[in-house]
Amino acid sequence: MARPHRTSRHRAVSALLVAALGLGAGAVAAPSAVAAQPAAGAPAFGATASALDGFRLADITAGDGVVLKADVFTPPAGTPGADAQGRYPVVVQPASWGQNDLEYVAQGHRFAAAGYVVVTYTVRGFWGSGGEVDVAGPKDVADISTVIDWALAHTPADPDRVGMVGLSLGGGLTLLGAAFDPRIKAVASLSGWADLTDALYSGQTRHTQAATRLATIEGLTGRKSPEFATALDDLFADRDLPEVVKWANVRSPATYLDRINAHGTAVYLANGWSDSFFNPGQMTDFYRKLTVPKRLELRPGDHASQEFTGLLGFSNDTWDGARAWLDHHLKGAGGSRTGVDLEVRRTGAHEAYPDWSSVGSRTEQLSFGETSTVRGDRSSGASGGVVLLSGLVDQWLHQPPTALVPLLDRDAAAVRQTRPYPQGLPVRGAVRVRTTVTASAPQGTAVAYLYDTDALGVGRLIAHAPQSWSGRPAGQPFPLDVTLFPTAYDLPAGHRLTLVLGTHDELYGGETPKDSTVAFGPAEVSLPVR
Repeated sequence: MARPHRTSRHRAVSALLVAALGLGAGAVAAPSAVAAQPAAGAPAFGATASALDGFRLADITAGDGVVLKADVFTPPAGTPGADAQGRYPVVVQPASWGQNDLEYVAQGHRFAAAGYVVVTYTVRGFWGSGGEVDVAGPKDVADISTVIDWALAHTPADPDRVGMVGLSLGGGLTLLGAAFDPRIKAVASLSGWADLTDALYSGQTRHTQAATRLATIEGLTGRKSPEFATALDDLFADRDLPEVVKWANVRSPATYLDRINAHGTAVYLANGWSDSFFNPGQMTDFYRKLTVPKRLELRPGDHASQEFTGLLGFSNDTWDGARAWLDHHLKGAGGSRTGVDLEVRRTGAHEAYPDWSSVGSRTEQLSFGETSTVRGDRSSGASGGVVLLSGLVDQWLHQPPTALVPLLDRDAAAVRQTRPYPQGLPVRGAVRVRTTVTASAPQGTAVAYLYDTDALGVGRLIAHAPQSWSGRPAGQPFPLDVTLFPTAYDLPAGHRLTLVLGTHDELYGGETPKDSTVAFGPAEVSLPVR
């Protein structure tokens, strides 16, 4: 199938979108005029006033000759924020996975109106940009510096006030930019990742449903590099996983955290509690290890669902927070909003903390003494949900993945329940489960779920996580620890907590042989609570 390319029709659509978002006739040329903009190498200040003051398209050539398609927004004449030389702070925005530079048209307009030069670009390998998909590898990282160089040479951008904002793939790239280009003073990573290995293989378990969705999107709009194709094939085939991990580590901002700290780049992180690609656990770990000015915001929602309305031009808490962050660190405006802000699931309440360690003020211990033997790789009815859907439903309808606890298949999962909590319970942070496993096969996967269960037996998922093992002698017990993905959830008064331990979930490529046996022994649960 032919891949999409940037055409004159695409350029016309760009211009019409910008005009529709309120830039006006004086801020953007007509489609035919946009197509006739100066080439990327032409001097910026030789461009027409209408192009300089508003929107224009650009081709940016990378060091290896690959051409990146970009949109450029510049503040209208007289906009406050320029220095004595007429230069403005600049924001670089890499497009998200499978998207192109049109993605940020609305936000580009908003940033420019607030006194920023904005350069958004299609990441190499997608849509009209040349090259092959590098998945935030060394070529993508080098492109960030190339785009900054271009912006400083071709726009009224201030070299001392450089920032980045990105969503999804763009969010990961903003953090890698902070690690590799010391000119970047502040970044905002929205629904990004810190640890790509964790995203694909947390708990030593392959996240196959998420990887399938990413591969499908890329197949429609991009061109795989041989390296990416090999890593993806190996992940699905469950082979050469150490090489997959090595490939992913190179693309993980957490690998270069010491560089970010050394550069002193101010970091803003915003993610969803139910992000089905990049679970919040990797973001809280990354946040804790940062020593730079930092802020973490977590809200109900799935991947990029919190930011979506902002892409349409509406007021949006996450995008507004990102701009306030850049306003402070690039313009010196407003107070420094560091720390942690959580939106509590189910109630929608907001809680502010000075750091992540303050989120859970104490730990409650639960003990379950029984042992349950289950059949391997069978669905019990418990589920972590569906990629890109379940978290969205939780965000908009306050309805997480649900199970009827009395109907869960006890031959497929161990089910343990507490007594009702008369006053309810505010769960904050990562729940930890420790149990003993005795399996008939040397390898396997456990998936632990914690449910909020009402008087009718309806269980609403609070948190879950997988954990796999290998090389264990058959029939010999061993301890197994599972750290659930962190959350902020208020258990209602009168509800119970239900722990479910199973061996099958459609989200993951499990390792438990079908119809083998797995015995889950007594379990200890550590509950961080406020």
